[in-house]
Amino acid sequence: MRLGFEHSYFALPARFYARVAPAAAPDPRVLIFNRTLAVELGVDRALEQTAAAVFSGNQLPDDATPLAMAYAGHQFGGFVPRLGDGRAILLGEIRDRDGVLRDIQLKGAGQTPFSRNGDGRAALGPMLREYLISEAMHALRIPTTRSLAVVATGEPVFRERELPGAVLTRVAASHVRVGTFQYFAAQGDEEAIRTLLDYVIARHYPHAREADVPALAVLREVATRQAVLIAEWMRVGFIHGVMNTDNMAISGETIDYGPCAFMDEYDPGTVFSSIDRGGRYAYVNQPAIAQWNLSRFAETLLPLIHADSEKAVELAVDVLQSFIAQVNDNFLAALYRKIGLASSEESDLELVRRLLTVMHASHADFTLTFRRLAVAADEAGDESALHESFADHADFAAWLADWRQRLARDPQSPAGRAAQMRQASPAFIPRNHRVDAALNAASDDGDMAPFFRLLSVLQSPYEDQPDNAAYLQPPRPDERVLNTFCGT
Repeated sequence: MRLGFEHSYFALPARFYARVAPAAAPDPRVLIFNRTLAVELGVDRALEQTAAAVFSGNQLPDDATPLAMAYAGHQFGGFVPRLGDGRAILLGEIRDRDGVLRDIQLKGAGQTPFSRNGDGRAALGPMLREYLISEAMHALRIPTTRSLAVVATGEPVFRERELPGAVLTRVAASHVRVGTFQYFAAQGDEEAIRTLLDYVIARHYPHAREADVPALAVLREVATRQAVLIAEWMRVGFIHGVMNTDNMAISGETIDYGPCAFMDEYDPGTVFSSIDRGGRYAYVNQPAIAQWNLSRFAETLLPLIHADSEKAVELAVDVLQSFIAQVNDNFLAALYRKIGLASSEESDLELVRRLLTVMHASHADFTLTFRRLAVAADEAGDESALHESFADHADFAAWLADWRQRLARDPQSPAGRAAQMRQASPAFIPRNHRVDAALNAASDDGDMAPFFRLLSVLQSPYEDQPDNAAYLQPPRPDERVLNTFCGT
């Protein structure tokens, strides 16, 4: 069997990766197969009868060339010079129906030379979590890696307790990370950095080849994409949870869904990750951390930006110093859409700030507040559900009156405005308590029904879905999820 794999990364020098074959799974069973994505990739028919064997790594396509990629990374600010794919194996790249080259990777497929004493395996819960959240992010129109399948391996893995094992098949624009560049920079391997930059230009930023300084052009493009990505995360209340440099993709996609979560009550300091004890990757800190990561990326490119190191730093700083402003501009534009504004007035920024302040003070639900604003902005203008979100009705009532006056000066029709607001503010997000319940049912009881139901709801996040109204609701106090975990 052949899937039409290409091998552009394998064509790079041998020090970029390690050749490795997936470990055998004793009793593979397909739990979920993303047929829509398979059709996009043109592999649906080829995998119809062999999905369990292929997605577990037991039967590789004849044209696969499995490898584990080398990379380094700053993890919570501390540099680790050698990380690499410790449990992920890249089979190759497939050119989708639009002609875009996309990586196909097995996650949890066994030990590699980068495993660092890990077992190379993955537990079922975290693999289903990545499938669910990544596909939800895709439906939310946020750049992300995708998930093609989850296969149960038929053998246990051991973490805090014995858990069922699984393999996730991940699809990405590429798996090149900031940490990939750091790996070679730490070794002083300028030739490898130049080779990797040429690869990134060819695969992601071909127009950068014509720039006066290609390395600087790539830095600028990566920063621009990250500014859009971080603002999009914040638009829907998403907290990545582990924004290490090895988890920042050069392509601009969201990658690695470990301890990620979506905010319920609005609090800019929200942290869910059990390993983020200092709040380094809190919701409000994500723009600054992205800039910090990009600064580490820039450091690896300095020799390619200018021969004079001081001049190289000056040029890189010129690109990066505007990054926070870019994120803020993108996020504010999203917030203006979320409150229904198409025109611009000087007082709009203060209007948004006041809303966020009263939301924070009232412990208002982030997603419900903006969705209910869209209802209030429609023809009927029903505000009853909106008032339920706010404990301090006086402050919110004052804001609401000012908002109404501002909308009266905006050129949109009420119906058009409400439609725009609904497209900026999803009704359905992967609520943490819903995600936990679905994963626990699958992992502990072998019951996939809650997972499939939740996944179905999340495929249409901007639609009202009256039959699924229960999925709109935030958690009760006893349902709240306060900590999320990496699963490694």
